[in-house]
Amino acid sequence: MAPQYLVVASANAFLPGRTGPQPATLELDPTSGKISAVHDAVKPLAAFPGLAKDKYLDLGELWLLPGLVDCHVHLNEPGRTEWEGFATGTAAAASGGVTTVIDMPLNAIPPTTTVVNLDEKIKASKGQCRVDVGFWGGVIPGNENDLVPLAKAGVKGFKCFLIESGVDEFPCVSEEEVLVAMPKLVEASSLFLFHAELDAHSPSHPTPPPATPTPPADAYSTFLASRPQSLETSAIELVIRCAEQHPTLRTHIVHLSAASALPLIRATRAKGLPLSVETCFHYLVLSSEQIAKGDTLYKCCPPIREEVNRDALWDALIKGDIDFVVSDHSPCTVELKRLEDGDFMKAWGGIGGLGLGLSLLWTEARKRGIGMSKVLEWVAEKPARQVRLEVSKGSLKVGADADFVVFDPSVTFTVNKSELHFKNRSKGLELSGAVQQTYLRGEQVYERTTGFAGLEPSGRLLL
Repeated sequence: MAPQYLVVASANAFLPGRTGPQPATLELDPTSGKISAVHDAVKPLAAFPGLAKDKYLDLGELWLLPGLVDCHVHLNEPGRTEWEGFATGTAAAASGGVTTVIDMPLNAIPPTTTVVNLDEKIKASKGQCRVDVGFWGGVIPGNENDLVPLAKAGVKGFKCFLIESGVDEFPCVSEEEVLVAMPKLVEASSLFLFHAELDAHSPSHPTPPPATPTPPADAYSTFLASRPQSLETSAIELVIRCAEQHPTLRTHIVHLSAASALPLIRATRAKGLPLSVETCFHYLVLSSEQIAKGDTLYKCCPPIREEVNRDALWDALIKGDIDFVVSDHSPCTVELKRLEDGDFMKAWGGIGGLGLGLSLLWTEARKRGIGMSKVLEWVAEKPARQVRLEVSKGSLKVGADADFVVFDPSVTFTVNKSELHFKNRSKGLELSGAVQQTYLRGEQVYERTTGFAGLEPSGRLLL
């Protein structure tokens, strides 16, 4: 049976509205699984008469963090469980301190584009989730009449592609189709997410012919040149044109990688349009200069770009022009990554990093003089607000779910496969800081030394 505590104390707790760690003690309600009291001091066991010793968790100097919220995860079940699934994906989340994930409408078969399809996904998830799971719906050509029913069924918002998604069952939409969907989402008081890449070439401005000789497919520079920053800026211009016709509708750019789009985003937000933006761990931690010949594990769309671009993304994140950070966890089978020939142009575009995000971001943030309080804004507080779960998720406060993480900032480790719980994983990264334990509604769901031994899935669906 999983340990469940009623009181948790730490000399280094990260509470909302504070600029750094402080001593704190949390009291937890075992019936509701919520935080019932927060004390700005470490209270000993003796301060709680009648409390059994095994219900008091003293973390000492270890850090007490809120459970993280990852709003961009592809769990791929049903239909592509050889890529990823609810059991392994949510286990990976728990291992990285993520207690809430929002599942993207693709690459499962069927995609989450109708209520019937959503019901299939719900059935597939039963008894498998180790953390709480919510769902995004999808906008594809012709499903505009499914959008309001999906919103009523509990999806957190809707995603579309402005460029081909890579899977046939989730085609991209045109500008006209975006404008058809928008009134429906206004009616539903929902959120419209965009994979913002758009090939702006038209018959009158054709794509230039390929250079001769053909550049090598195993060179990352070849792939990077095929997905220039202009694809992102063109798409964001389209989003803004459409959003200006429906100025009350919340719109969101997923996985921004192109720093050249930032002036456009800043100008749009200055006008008062409710446009939000996320970026990903891999865009903040890696640069194109680091990607070796044929190392297709690092192919994703939009692509990891140059070091100067990475620095600009960090600057925008610090200034608030980018709102938060997600994993865009999207693994596939090893075969689809084409490691045998290293062909970037034919390999599947997606990176599996769920479970590593906090350590990745903390490792890089420390180098830049950024504290954990700011990091937690980006990976817990603001993502929770984005999906309107801020009352229950993303911070350690009275009334919130008792989702918390025990973190040791002093640990350094090299990632190995035994520590990764998602499917089709890689290894070799050297990181600082590690999740030691993860708790969901006060109940332990992960232990670094023993993994999930003796711990049954206890996650809920957030509909």
